[in-house]
Amino acid sequence: QVQLVESGGGLVQPGGSLRLTCAPSGYMVSINDMAWYRQGPGKERELVATITFGGITNYEDSVKGRFTISRDNAKNTVYLQMNDLKPEDTAVYYCNLEGRTNWSRPSTRYWGQGTQVTVST
Repeated sequence: QVQLVESGGGLVQPGGSLRLTCAPSGYMVSINDMAWYRQGPGKERELVATITFGGITNYEDSVKGRFTISRDNAKNTVYLQMNDLKPEDTAVYYCNLEGRTNWSRPSTRYWGQGTQVTVST
C-alpha cells in the first residue's frame, strides 16, 4: 500500500518561511493532480493549493502571493514553499494526490499523514 510521506513542518516566527515536501513511499505509474490542504485548530480542512501534471496552479485567496506549489514529475514529488507566514497559517498540512500504482488498477486519491506548521513568536 502506497503512503504519502510529508516533511518540512515545524515552528517558525511570523514573517518566516518553510518548505513542505511530499512523495509517495512506493512506485506510482502515473500521478494526476497534486494538492496541499490544511486544517487549523477548530476549523474544517481546506484546500490550500493545487497543481496539475502540466504545472497549472491554483491557490486559496489568503495564500496567494505568499505560497508557491510546485512538483517534480520525475521524482513524483510535490512541494509547498510558504513565505511571509502568519499566525493564521498555523495548521496541520496534508498532501493529496490522485494516481495509479499500476495500469490495471483505477486511479485513487491518496492522503498524507499531515505535518504540523506553527507560526508563533
